[in-house]
Formats: sequence, C-alpha cells, structure tokens
Amino acid sequence: MDGKLYTQEDFDRIINRVGTDSIKWDGRERVFGQADVIPLWVADMDFETPEFIRKRIARRLEHPILGYTYRGEGFAGSFTRWVRRRLDWTVDPAWITFMPGVVPAVSLAVLTYTRPDDEVIIQPPVYHPFYFCVEGHGRKLILNHLIHKNGRFTFDLELLKSQITPKTRMLVLSSPHNPGGTVWTPEELSGLVSVCKDHDIWIVSDEIHSDLIFSPNRHTPILKVAEDYRHRILVAMAPSKTFNLAAMSTSIVVIPDQKERKHYEDLVHTLHIGMGNVFGIEALQAAYEEGDQWLDQLLIYLLRNRQFIYDFLRSEIPRVEMMVPEATYMTWLDFRKLGVTPDALNKFIIEKAGLGLNNGTQFGPGGEGFMRLNFGCPRSLLERAMQQLKDAINT
Repeated sequence: MDGKLYTQEDFDRIINRVGTDSIKWDGRERVFGQADVIPLWVADMDFETPEFIRKRIARRLEHPILGYTYRGEGFAGSFTRWVRRRLDWTVDPAWITFMPGVVPAVSLAVLTYTRPDDEVIIQPPVYHPFYFCVEGHGRKLILNHLIHKNGRFTFDLELLKSQITPKTRMLVLSSPHNPGGTVWTPEELSGLVSVCKDHDIWIVSDEIHSDLIFSPNRHTPILKVAEDYRHRILVAMAPSKTFNLAAMSTSIVVIPDQKERKHYEDLVHTLHIGMGNVFGIEALQAAYEEGDQWLDQLLIYLLRNRQFIYDFLRSEIPRVEMMVPEATYMTWLDFRKLGVTPDALNKFIIEKAGLGLNNGTQFGPGGEGFMRLNFGCPRSLLERAMQQLKDAINT
C-alpha cells in the first residue's frame, strides 16, 4: 500500500486528456460535430486513476515478461472482501467468474440463457447498450417503463405482470439506475424478484455503480433479497466506474448456481474471451484492497458537485430541473419547460451552450426532453459548464 491519504484537493486538479485517444475528449468532434464543447457525457471521470493502482501496474511492468497469466486467489478474494466491507454482502468466491466488461457480461447472459425470439425485458429510460444486447442477438425487446415519481424512478410492477408471456425469459436490471441515479430499496427489489420468480424469469443485474452511493442511501445487491431464487440471477460488477479504470476491461460476474455458471463459462470458453489482461487484474486487486480511503473522499467530492448543480439550477436556471441522484456521478436534467423538441434541445446544448451531454432519447422512451450530465469532474470545469448553460438559456 502506498500510504497516501487523499484529500479534496486531489480531485480539483485539472488533467489534460486531449491527445490520449480519450473517447470523452478526443472524440468530441466526431460525436458532437465540434471539438470545443465541454464534454460531460460518457461515464468516465476526469480525476486521476488513484496512484496506488498505477503503482501496482508499474510494479508488474518491472517484470520483463508479459506472457499468459491466470487469475489467482486475489482476483475473487479482493472482491469478496470488498463487498463484505462496503455492502455487508457475503459472496462465495466459487460464484465468481470473469468478463472483460459489464456490457459484454449482459450480452453473454442473453446468449446463454435465452434463445432467438425469446422476450427480454428492460426498463426505460435506461442505459442504452441494453437495447442492442437484446435486439442485436435476435431477441424480442419488451419495454417495462419506469415511473418518475417524487424525484426518483420506481418500478411499475403491475405493468410488468401484464407484459409477461410464456416467451418471456429475462429481465435486465440497472441497479443503481443509470441514468436516473435511483438506488432501489430492498422492498422494491423484493417486489421485482417476486414477479420474476412467479414466472421463472432470469434477472441480470448490472450493478457497476454500486460503490457510488450517496448517504443515507444504501445499495442492496439483488442477491441479498433473493436467497431462494439464486438459480436465476446473475450480477455484474466492476471497479471501472468507481476508480476510473474503464480502459482496463476487467469485470466481475457473480452466478451462484453451479450448473448455470458452467453454462455461462462454457460459452465464454467457446468465444475465447475469458483470459483478460494482466494489468486489469492488477488494477482490480489494488482497487479492492487499497481503495477505501480514496473512495470515501471521492464520494464527498461528488456529493458537493451534486449539491452545486442543484443549487445553481434552482437559483440561476429554474426552468431546468434536476432528478437528484441517489447514486452515480450522473444527473438526469429535465429541460421540458423550455418547450423544444429533443432534436432542437440537443442542437441548443451543443451549439449555444457549448456542452457535450447525453441526449435523453439515447436511453429510450421517457428520455425525451432530458439530458444526462456527468459531474465526475473538477469543480472548476463544472462551474464553467453551468455558467455556459445559464448564459445560453437566459440570452
């Protein structure tokens, strides 16, 4: 361990990412049509990947051979100890397998546990890769729309019950929710599990943002409320959002049922995508072994950024409303009071406000008139972005 104590000043530092082939920064002209927008879109942060992770990778680079490697005890062990500390969740290391990303994990679950023309449910507005994980494999997409109520999303279980048919095989869950930042309560999750259990439906739960929870909310892994339904649940997690490690392509998949885990791993083996990379493994272990203090400081900084946006909108741009996220470093902004079409709103945000945000329509029905803003960045950058938004709307 490097022994460094992280402070709020560590997150204030501006780091120039231009010229690093950053999707967020170097991809601006391709995505938004101009290279000078402030990019607050794709879900990585503009903070340094923690030094203790970079040091672990550097130590591995001191060995002159980068040949085939396997994942030792530290891969599963560091994760199980982390979720025990942070989430009060006990996971058997035998339940754990590897994937090079959470989206590939979801995609492979669709391939493993459903067949062409089976129905798979997602809950819009929701993380947009879910759509092609289902439709790209020839499965029928069923949209169980979330309810926007009291400043957060909630499940529409009555609608869900009415949508299930004999061909419904799976529900893909975003927990915590992306883009809304809702932290599902144990009661909400129990209700969802109950409906799926009644119809023998798989639940594939993307819990990649589970570390990024704002007090007093607490993340509940869905397996904690489904003790008697473990044979139909897959959970995918990763350190990539928490510790800014997206380029490492290293994720954890938890499948408690031995038979179903073997089915999944057999397909991983057939596709030959289970090897991973040695630096991703080193990064994951460092994050889960040494990351508590850094994460605690990150959450304080993100909470202050969240509060800044909320206060700024209320005082300076009251026509733009914010769904205050209970988790994640994204916020779901409601521009509907501006009275413009989604396309016009997108054009306005890019060309007049000079911002690169995610258009709400990316997330499916229910996203019209909304934008997702990533506030995982130094405060000075966020202040500049909000001022540009104010100037654009008020002039």
